[in-house]
Amino acid sequence: MEALITTLGWIGIYAPMALGAIGSIIGCARAGQAACGALLDTETGHGRFIGVSAMPSSQTIYGIVIMFTLERAVTIDNAPGLFAIGVLSGFALLWSGMRQGDACASAIHVSKSKPEVFGLSIAPAAIVEGFAVFAFIFALVISGGIPA
Repeated sequence: MEALITTLGWIGIYAPMALGAIGSIIGCARAGQAACGALLDTETGHGRFIGVSAMPSSQTIYGIVIMFTLERAVTIDNAPGLFAIGVLSGFALLWSGMRQGDACASAIHVSKSKPEVFGLSIAPAAIVEGFAVFAFIFALVISGGIPA
């Protein structure tokens, strides 16, 4: 049983990066597909479409920082905390990356037809990013209470 609990602790250390990366992959792919479609339909503004399609990549960065914050020797005493913080923050980053990709794809779709609303159209993606930042900061703060 101790080996299982310790294994879960190690999973918790790696989970924020892995799950955040999966969310970033899915989000960037969704937004990137929209950007590719927009490239065919527009004559200008291609750089901003590509830039917006990269927005969900930040969840991987947040996951890496959380992973390094959680990194320590895994013991029976700290494994449950590592698992809980790592997996829950990882799922928050996964979900936000996916949903941010959808918001970015929508921004690309609307701004290819009406370029003047580009700034406003990325606001939903920025709001989703804010929730990823909340999960990121919460994980950093609460990880300080896990025994080293």
